[in-house]
Amino acid sequence: MDQIFISDLVARGIIGFNDWEREKPQEILINIILFGDLSQAGKSDEIKDGFNYRTVAKKVLKHAETAQRLTVEALAADLASLCLEEPGVQKVRMHVEKPGAIRFSKSVGVEIEREKEALE
Repeated sequence: MDQIFISDLVARGIIGFNDWEREKPQEILINIILFGDLSQAGKSDEIKDGFNYRTVAKKVLKHAETAQRLTVEALAADLASLCLEEPGVQKVRMHVEKPGAIRFSKSVGVEIEREKEALE
């Protein structure tokens, strides 16, 4: 299966269950791999035959910045579902991190994989 990736997309949103985490937006780091068949896009050189990664990035950013989820796991699941709504995307690997969430750690996060057929 072919892949398109979006690396180190940075959103600012409310995430976490502690009172101090709910007060102001914090940085959320998102990495996405979209899986599907890109062979026609390679032949035609037409955006309509591939995945529009700009559209995906905009949807993901908007949701991450407005969802106000309590857990990184829930946000990752939301974002994966949004990606699977895109035509041609058969599977997604979603990696979501909260930089600086734990003292002495660069970041904490979660990585999930979801397939379109599992949602149908």
